[in-house]
Amino acid sequence: MMPQPLSLRHDWTRAEAEAIYAAPLMDLLFQAQTVHRAHFDPNQLQLSKLLSIKTGGCAEDCTYCSQSAVNGSQLSASKLMEVERVLAEARKAKAGGATRYCMGAAWRSPKDRDMTALAAMIGGVKAMGMETCMTLGMLDDTQVLRLRDAGLDYYNHNIDTSERYYSEVITTRTFADRLETLARVRDAGIKVCAGGIVGMGETRMDRIDMLLTLANLPAHPESVPVNMLIPMPDTPLAGTPPLDPIEFVRTIALARILMPQSHVRLSAGRTAMSDEMQAMCVFAGANSIFVGDTLLTADNPCEDKDDALFAKLGLVAMDEAKAVAAE
Repeated sequence: MMPQPLSLRHDWTRAEAEAIYAAPLMDLLFQAQTVHRAHFDPNQLQLSKLLSIKTGGCAEDCTYCSQSAVNGSQLSASKLMEVERVLAEARKAKAGGATRYCMGAAWRSPKDRDMTALAAMIGGVKAMGMETCMTLGMLDDTQVLRLRDAGLDYYNHNIDTSERYYSEVITTRTFADRLETLARVRDAGIKVCAGGIVGMGETRMDRIDMLLTLANLPAHPESVPVNMLIPMPDTPLAGTPPLDPIEFVRTIALARILMPQSHVRLSAGRTAMSDEMQAMCVFAGANSIFVGDTLLTADNPCEDKDDALFAKLGLVAMDEAKAVAAE
């Protein structure tokens, strides 16, 4: 039996992480579920909704992304959405059970002229009683403070993969750029949402190293999204073969063990996952998902399908559980 990890370590070694990841699956799942139960209710899921507030035309060359203007995608660019339209979508998300509202813009970094509208979106969503999250690319010192002062709860900035494999996926910004943005967000007092994408042709060790980078930060990200690559048409990774499902489950389990108190989000790629695979991911420690039919430009399971899965597994949304407990 593997030893139980100490909570909130920031000094994990590659050897330790590799041994956990490669353990017999039943041992790995038992350890991950034990760690999970020590910090969370295993039958509750955090429900978040993601809206693309500015789509396409991005100057980055992320090979997985249909919104890049330079990697072959044919997706046309749009302007930043109007504030009231974003808030109208947020109201629908709350009615559907979402407790966190995530807003993403396809650009390298926001322009100063966009900051007033972004602040208004944050304030409007918070007034509805939901947590706010934004993903806007890289931020400078002034921008991050404006987002903080507007009340932003979380900032998403994924590191995507390991430092070794990073240049195979993106060349228009560096791995160090990603970490610098995360540090700037953390220093400003905004909670961090940072994870990555698996199934892009990386090795098992790349997946381990990606999670080690996050786990060995001075503070763990409060939210860790783990995405399965969705091979988007007209992108360089369009023909990438799917990752073995058990490898994905192992990745979820390692994230849970290395970062015990973080929400581990089962993010993009759920449309290609069976109910059984998703159940294994939840057992391995995933306790957050995106709801709604679309994730930026990719498909996501519809509400009815998610409701049926939750019913089969006996899962409830975190806000619903709180409401029942208060009665």
